[in-house]
Amino acid sequence: MPTAKEIIGYMESLCDEEQRQVLMRFFKTGPGEYGEGDEFLGLKVPQTREVVKAAKDTPLSEVPELLMSRWHEVRLCGLLIMVSQFEKQATKRLQDDAEAIRKRDEIVEMYLKYAEQANNWDLVDLSAPKILGHWLLLPSHLGDKIAILDSLAASSCLWRQRMSMVCTWKTSQQGDPSWCLRYAEKHLHHPHDLMHKAVGWMLREMGKRCSMDLLREFLRQHAHEMPRTTLRYAIEKMTEKERKEWMN
Repeated sequence: MPTAKEIIGYMESLCDEEQRQVLMRFFKTGPGEYGEGDEFLGLKVPQTREVVKAAKDTPLSEVPELLMSRWHEVRLCGLLIMVSQFEKQATKRLQDDAEAIRKRDEIVEMYLKYAEQANNWDLVDLSAPKILGHWLLLPSHLGDKIAILDSLAASSCLWRQRMSMVCTWKTSQQGDPSWCLRYAEKHLHHPHDLMHKAVGWMLREMGKRCSMDLLREFLRQHAHEMPRTTLRYAIEKMTEKERKEWMN
């Protein structure tokens, strides 16, 4: 099992300057942009996933060093190792197993502790549904799940707020719309475009996976006050005729 230092050293050896510049523009790392100061090695996601495949059994105690890295791709690697280890403990056979519950809770506690290291939308979106979202559906000893998610939603950190919304992708996939509706309402007036997109996206997924009638009911209550971006994302899977009606 590789150590964090070995993983970082290997990933640094794959540095691609041309791709690095592309990623820094794409993820808005310039002054005043949402990803200001984020640094990239220039690895594509499939390359990082290959590293994760080789390092998936790295001890959890090594992961914080990855999460604290200056490099975006190394932080992603740490998050995806946590995803892999969480999923290993969340199979149907292990859902109620005491040791698996302990290990899942340990991963969730670490995820929450280092949440601000998932400091761009891709880092949140590739980890929150599969760790936090899946955890919401499983036995846990961490206490009140709603209170834990509410504290993320109430944070002043954009990335914690996005976690509280995007993690509901998993609960909607499993047929539970309540989490999505709760956090869509909480974030409805959020000032940031990244949250407008996240709320609309999760509402769309909730409608698709749970109930289009529930989505329509939410829109009847809130369409007049939600950002246009949120509304556009939420109605994306409707017919053109219905989309026009909602946009008007």
